[in-house]
Amino acid sequence: MSPKQITFFPEQRVLVAHLAMLLFSVLVSLSFVLGAKVANSIAPLAITFARFCIAMVLIGAVYRMRAKISLLDFQSPWRFLILGFCISTYFVLMFEGLKTAQPVSMSVVFTLTPLLAGFFDYLVVGRKMSKSVTVAVILGAFGAVWIIFEGNLNRVLDFDVGYGELIFFVGCAGHALYASLIPRLNKGETPLAQTLGTLIACSFILLLFGSQSISSNEWKDLSLFVWATIFYLAIFATASSFFLIQFATRRLSSVKVMAYTYAIPFWVAYFNWLFGGGMPEMKLLWGALLIVCVLFFLLNNKEY
Repeated sequence: MSPKQITFFPEQRVLVAHLAMLLFSVLVSLSFVLGAKVANSIAPLAITFARFCIAMVLIGAVYRMRAKISLLDFQSPWRFLILGFCISTYFVLMFEGLKTAQPVSMSVVFTLTPLLAGFFDYLVVGRKMSKSVTVAVILGAFGAVWIIFEGNLNRVLDFDVGYGELIFFVGCAGHALYASLIPRLNKGETPLAQTLGTLIACSFILLLFGSQSISSNEWKDLSLFVWATIFYLAIFATASSFFLIQFATRRLSSVKVMAYTYAIPFWVAYFNWLFGGGMPEMKLLWGALLIVCVLFFLLNNKEY
């Protein structure tokens, strides 16, 4: 049987989509662990610029092979500048936060993104989540806050949060706003074209505001591990994850795709331990258990 004759039943397509998102969560989780190891070796603006440039070349090559280049795909370039600013803010602040914060706590902060995305969805496009999904996302956020503050109520009341986690939260707000603006700013171009336009805008914005940091960086003195991390972030945590999301969103609801955000802290904890880091304290288990329950609820939700 030739490859063109191979077909998947609907149940198989859904299963493959879930596996794609599971792989996505693994790839993203490794970016936290590897990013923490190089965060103090290269400026956040510089590593983010290099990452976007490499990903831009890869996505541009795929775009060129799959479709004819059309200027209509890039009309109203201000749209891509807005999207590029939002997602650039996320990645730059992610690496700034990793200078002082642990990758596990950073990944837990990332689980607040669905709650922020729900807020921006309502604010920007007037789209509401159902009551059950809203409650689940709030509970997931509560579990994340429990872990971030290490299960200490006094720290919660005093808002005693680390600089890395706090600044990354601002970055996550940028990521959530980016996700909400994607459909709003789309003018009919394909997701591939929109992503390419956003990557070009990201590279331009970072070069505009971070030219001194980028040019002053000692690129030739970077270790092989730092370069390997940069290429991993560009190829797997950016370009490949884009394709996995595009594949899954055609087969799964946005709620189920969003649910895999809650799996990332557990992969981060595992990879952090695998690379010689410690495991989270047992008192944080309750927050982790709550996040797991929210994950399974969203994956089994029949409303979406």
